[in-house]
Amino acid sequence: MSIRTNILIRVYLAFGLILLFAGAVVVQLCRVQFVQGKKWRAMSSSLSTQYMNVEAARGNIFSSDGSMLATSVPEYELHMDMLAGGIADDKIFYEKVDSLALTLSRFFGDRTTSEYSRMMRNARRDSSRYLLIRRKVSFQELKQVRKFPIFNMGKYKGGLIVVQQNKRILPFRSLAARTIGYKNENVKNAVGLEGAYAEYINGENGKRLMQRMAGGVWMPVNNGDDEIAPKEGADIISTIDVNFQDVAQSALKKEMVTSQADHGCVVLMEVATGEIKAIANFTKTKDGDYQEKLNYAISDAAEPGSTFKLATYMTAFEQHKIDTNTMINVEGGKMHVIPTNSKYTVTDAEVDKYYLISAKTAFEESSNVAAAKFIYDHYKDDPREFTDALYGYHLNEKLDLQIPGEGAPLIKTPKSRSWSKLTLPQMAYGYEEKLTPLQMLVFYNSVANNGKMIAPVFVREIRRLNNTVEQFQARVINEKVCSDETLGKMRSMLEGVVLEGTGKNVIKNPLYSVAGKTGTAQIANGAFGYGVKKMHQASFCGYFPADHPKYSMIVVINNPQGEYLAAKVAGPVFRAIADRVYSSDLEMNQSAPLRFVGGTQLPKTKAGNRKAAQEVYSKLNIKPLYASNNAAVSGVDTSSGLAFEEVKYEKGSVPAVTGMGLSDALYVLGNAGYKVGVRGSGIVVKQSVTGGSIIPKGSKITIELQ
Repeated sequence: MSIRTNILIRVYLAFGLILLFAGAVVVQLCRVQFVQGKKWRAMSSSLSTQYMNVEAARGNIFSSDGSMLATSVPEYELHMDMLAGGIADDKIFYEKVDSLALTLSRFFGDRTTSEYSRMMRNARRDSSRYLLIRRKVSFQELKQVRKFPIFNMGKYKGGLIVVQQNKRILPFRSLAARTIGYKNENVKNAVGLEGAYAEYINGENGKRLMQRMAGGVWMPVNNGDDEIAPKEGADIISTIDVNFQDVAQSALKKEMVTSQADHGCVVLMEVATGEIKAIANFTKTKDGDYQEKLNYAISDAAEPGSTFKLATYMTAFEQHKIDTNTMINVEGGKMHVIPTNSKYTVTDAEVDKYYLISAKTAFEESSNVAAAKFIYDHYKDDPREFTDALYGYHLNEKLDLQIPGEGAPLIKTPKSRSWSKLTLPQMAYGYEEKLTPLQMLVFYNSVANNGKMIAPVFVREIRRLNNTVEQFQARVINEKVCSDETLGKMRSMLEGVVLEGTGKNVIKNPLYSVAGKTGTAQIANGAFGYGVKKMHQASFCGYFPADHPKYSMIVVINNPQGEYLAAKVAGPVFRAIADRVYSSDLEMNQSAPLRFVGGTQLPKTKAGNRKAAQEVYSKLNIKPLYASNNAAVSGVDTSSGLAFEEVKYEKGSVPAVTGMGLSDALYVLGNAGYKVGVRGSGIVVKQSVTGGSIIPKGSKITIELQ
């Protein structure tokens, strides 16, 4: 064989081997891709792991008295690893699976025993590592489930996989629900306190190593244990008073149902602090019910109507244009303000019997004609003098609230594009400007607060682990809205509205004084405007007690059917809420001092905490006398008042607790180092070891109460 032939054979052989190898590679690629593709894709998925976020428990929201308004409770999702170590042996699994199926069926009641058994047997056959057993399981239910057959074999052997989730609940349900708000990843705009303080409430998420199973399901690698534990969010202490909130919602809804109004709101505010104690909003639903869907109190900027006359008269008084005794002809409650080719007529709803009246009476009787004439006559040549004063009150500015969604106010000026000859007189009685109910309330609150205008407060403080992170106080908007002289006139006229004016038959209460203003405004009916079908908004804004104001409040009801005058629609709501608030607030509702005569005895008191006893007797106007600052005392009745004696005991000896209530007795004995057994209820009448005895700490002492 020649050398050339030998070389060619070797080349052909090498080339053939290369082709054969390439063909084998192609065949194997096709086999892996098409024949074994499902198997390898499943394996790839099962081997994929990554760290995923574990949602932190959100912080709580509390009312001002410590009641919980919103909290997060754990909710669990139960899965099962069908190849767990304790049931790796088929014999063990099939011996107990029916018992587990029976127990699950009886406990949850969502499937029959045979359905549970079939589901787990099929999952076992498919080697499932993450079978879903049940969603939305409570902690108490989880405790019971851990005792079920197979699951009671242990954390890893029984195959039970628990995934914790957090569920947000409102213990008082609809109470202040819109103000509390909610967290929704699909809603970009923050809602209520939940949205505004999400940075604090949300906490810090943890991390957990998860493994992707077939079908795209993710399973915890370490059976639910977190590699990085989540940190709970901070708590929000709101200004809401649960009792006042309940009263406000009940009173508002009752009137809404009676008048079949479209929507309405109530805001109760503490005068000196600016704290919002109650805020309620209701919207009429399609089925005729009322629910809290929108926070109209902070978002609904609308024409306020006659409640705006407070700003009108305050400006005229402050600039010495008129005085309370300035007379005005209201022409029977109907007149043309601008006689120059104008058909515009100003009418009064309740002043049709008047002609020549004083400014004070015009305010109290809510004359639109008087307000329009006063402002038009004195400011027609220089409207800016009037509008600048309104801007000086900061009525054109938002309140920069702690919760989102505040509506933008509108106070026109002569430079406004929509300014006309009618604007000035209409502004005088609450038209062609827009304010939210809360913005109007803040202005009224400034009158009650001796002229200081402050922004409302919804959140008092933020706490983390019971430590204060941040505290909030009212921001001062205007130190003095007007002079003391003008302030006195306005307060007198606001009281007159209730004593002699439009509010006297509904809002007036003989037990306490109220100051405020009614407001009945005609509102636009959508595209039909003001003319086709008349719609009204009824409101009352004021404060109480008028002589030393503690609370201010506004009630606004939109489009009531039938009766629409503010005094008869909004007035009853204001009265109902104010009555309940006054009766429950001891600082306002002070009864006459107690006078003991003849054989009258002082109220019986238990021995116990000195400060508590002292506070009770001081509320009863009984002078407490005490000799020391010891925390525990026994009451001694004397002819000169109530004296307090110390409960003395030597260190290491048993304190005498006879005469105390249960809580005080437990406190004293517990601090002394003894365990306590209790029988009965009432006052301690007997203790198993007499006071002064010396027995070892940790001993048990039984007390009897009657």
